[in-house]
Amino acid sequence: MKMNQDLKEQIIQYAKKIGIDKIGFTSADPFLELKEILIRHRELGYESGFEEKDLDKRTNPKLSLENAKSIIAIAIAYPSKIVSPPKSTKGEYRGFVSRSAWGLDYHLILHEKLNLLGRYLKELVPSAEYVVMSDTGVLSDHAVAERAGIGWIGKNSLLISPEFGSYVYLGEMVTNISFPEDQPMENQCGDCTRCINACPTQAIVSPYQVNGKQCLSYITQRKDMLEEHWMEKLGNRIYGCDTCQIVCPKNKGINSMHHELTRPNPELAKPLLKPLLTISNKEFKQTWGKTSAAWRGKKTLQRNAIIGLAHFKDESSLPLLKEILEKDKRPMIRQTTAWAIGKIRGQQAKEILESVKFKEKEEKVLAEINKSLKRLANQDIADSPNKK
Repeated sequence: MKMNQDLKEQIIQYAKKIGIDKIGFTSADPFLELKEILIRHRELGYESGFEEKDLDKRTNPKLSLENAKSIIAIAIAYPSKIVSPPKSTKGEYRGFVSRSAWGLDYHLILHEKLNLLGRYLKELVPSAEYVVMSDTGVLSDHAVAERAGIGWIGKNSLLISPEFGSYVYLGEMVTNISFPEDQPMENQCGDCTRCINACPTQAIVSPYQVNGKQCLSYITQRKDMLEEHWMEKLGNRIYGCDTCQIVCPKNKGINSMHHELTRPNPELAKPLLKPLLTISNKEFKQTWGKTSAAWRGKKTLQRNAIIGLAHFKDESSLPLLKEILEKDKRPMIRQTTAWAIGKIRGQQAKEILESVKFKEKEEKVLAEINKSLKRLANQDIADSPNKK
C-alpha cells in the first residue's frame, strides 16, 4: 500500500507541474446511487439528449476499461471576468458567450493534461493501462470529481470547489492501477437556493435536479427553430448560460486567470451581433474554430445572434435582416428572422414583412411572417389613442 501511496504522491506532484489545479483519486466501483438518479431523470424526461444513452456505461467504469481499479479526477480553473469588456452601444449590440467557452476548447486542454498524466503513469508503471475522458466521455465528470474529493455538487448540479467555485473544467482518467482513495467533501450549499431562484427558465426543478431540456445553456445549442417562449428568454446569449453560477455565493470574488489558454478574447466572449450574420464559413472556422462554442456550428450561433438583435430591438439591423429574410437559403434562419423583425417593430419592420410575404415558399417561414404581421397590427391598435 505504501508503494501505491508513494506513486500517488508522484502523480500529484507531476499534476501540479503540468498545470492541473486539483487532482483526486477514487475507486472504479460502479456509481450505484447515480444510476438510480439517472433512471429517475430519464423517466421524468429531463435528459437533454447530449448525454450517453447507455446508463450502465455512464455508471460503471469497468465498461470503459475492463481491468479498471481507480479513477483519477482532475480540475482546471477558468476565468469568470473579462478585463475591460467591450460594451454594447446603439446599433453595435453584442451577445454573450458562456465563460466555459471563452478560451481554447476545454476538451483540448483537458485531454492534453490527462494524456500527459497517463504517459507519466506509464513511465512509472509500464504495465499501466488508462482511458481519458471529459464532458463527451461516458462517465459523469461531476460524479467522479465529487467522489474523488475535488468538490461537492451544488443544487444547480454543477461541481463546486472551495478554491475555484464552479468555474472549473473537469476530466478523468480510468486506470488499472490501484490508488489510495480520497474522501468526498461535505456539501457546503446549506439552505442557499439562489441558483434555483435565479434560473431564467426554472430549469432547476428541485435541489440537485435540472431539466436539461429547459436549461438555456442547452437551448442555445439546439439546432432547430426555437419556440417563442424560449426566444423571449434567451436575450443576448449566443452560447451557454451562466446565471446560476453568477449568483452562487461560492463564486463570489473568484476569477482564475492563471491559465493562458483559458483567458478570453473579449471580441469572442462578447461578440458583435451583426457581423456574426455575415461571417463566411472560412472566417468562422478561423475565428471560432478552436473554441468549444463552435461545435454546434455557425448556423446555431447566427440564429442566436438574430434573437439577440430582437432582444435589443435594434432598428439599425433591419436592412440586414431584410436581406437575410429574402436571400438566406436556410428556412430556420429565415423563420427566426421573421420573428425577430416582428419583435423589433415599427413601420419599416412591417414594410419588410409585407414585401417578402408573397415571395416566401416555405410554409413555416410564411406562417411566422404572418404571425409577426398580425402581432404588429395588434400593437398598432393597442398603441393608437382611444377614440370616443
